[in-house]
Amino acid sequence: MAEVQQGSNKFPGARVVTGCFIVLTVSSGLGFYGLAVYLNAFSRERHWPVSSISLATTIYFVVGGVTGLYVARLIAARDVRIPIVGGAIAGGISLAMLGRVEERWQLYLVYAVFALGFSGAGLIPVTTVITRWYHVRRSVALSVASTGLSAGGILLTPVAKWLIDDRGLEAATPILAIIWVVGILPFGLWLVRPDPTRLGWQPDGERLTHETVVVAPEGVAFADAIRTRFFLTATIAYVLILGAQVGAIQQVVKLVEDRTDSSTAAVATTALAGTSVVFRLLGGRVVSRAPIVGMICVLAAAQGVSLAAIAFATSTATLFPSIVLFGATVGNLLMLQPLLVAERFGIVEYARIYSRSSFFTMVGTAGGPLMLGWLYDNVAGGFRTTYLVAACGSLAGAAVLAGGGPATAQLPPPTPQPLVPVAADRAP
Repeated sequence: MAEVQQGSNKFPGARVVTGCFIVLTVSSGLGFYGLAVYLNAFSRERHWPVSSISLATTIYFVVGGVTGLYVARLIAARDVRIPIVGGAIAGGISLAMLGRVEERWQLYLVYAVFALGFSGAGLIPVTTVITRWYHVRRSVALSVASTGLSAGGILLTPVAKWLIDDRGLEAATPILAIIWVVGILPFGLWLVRPDPTRLGWQPDGERLTHETVVVAPEGVAFADAIRTRFFLTATIAYVLILGAQVGAIQQVVKLVEDRTDSSTAAVATTALAGTSVVFRLLGGRVVSRAPIVGMICVLAAAQGVSLAAIAFATSTATLFPSIVLFGATVGNLLMLQPLLVAERFGIVEYARIYSRSSFFTMVGTAGGPLMLGWLYDNVAGGFRTTYLVAACGSLAGAAVLAGGGPATAQLPPPTPQPLVPVAADRAP
């Protein structure tokens, strides 16, 4: 018999999704999207080459990818809130120190610590929580939670840019550190819960009783999953797609500011993130009715078209439609990677499989900002060349994924198992 917690009859899944949304809002707004703001500030205040600052971004993603492997192991053995708390602390410390950086090696060290914070309070713990709480409605729940990625770009990235433009890096970054800690730590502890069974629920909202017979979770073993052709092609495709995406995002603030002005650059970042929000919510509903591989390929091709359009855009009238199209692809492509893994390989070892794919993806993605920064500094054509190269990378990713086959789950049939007694999570 299970020890089932008796309490509210309202399924707390929405509360968990809200906590995941808030955590991602802060970590993306000051982490993922914020990197473009910091790149522009270091270029302006320290007069450092874009390529050297882009190397810091590369270090950020490499360290984040490696850390993700250990985060996944920690999640499998312990409470998922542990890495979230660690991420809140590491991110706060690194942001507080960012404005005091005077040498490039210091920037690389601070970014490495910042990567620990972003990985601990990022997609691996959040998507693992969502896959545990939702099976049938997973795509919708994940689209809502991951909308925090874009909400951070709308709400917090412009604040970060305004503070840095107004006060400079040294005065602004301690304030950003406080926002990071206050926005992640209490909400991660209060709202996020690792598993529905600890609160007396099955995934998607059915109450557990003492007579409940639980169906064993489905899933491919980690060792088998990482040897499949599908895992290989999907990972390579996402290296190309996200490498192009992240590299382009890191330069978009500087590109728009160079071609227009500072205020327009801030609006462009908001437009990029805002479009991402709208289309991610739409995508979460469409993906349950469409082949996920085909949807990703279409979005990756559209991303390539948008990056090529940005390469040739020279005014507000041509930049904004291109950025809006780019934003429509950004959120969905990032959201669909964990869904792709869960649909093809199940949830039993989801955290380890996704973290391994994410490791290769992030290490590969780290080369995007570095390569585009080097192209900007050393190859004629400036942003036009960098964005055309990014467009080609995105199109290549779509082609690779299309050759990997459909994401049809090849899982053993589920078998009912008696509910194993668990200690109820009685935290509020």
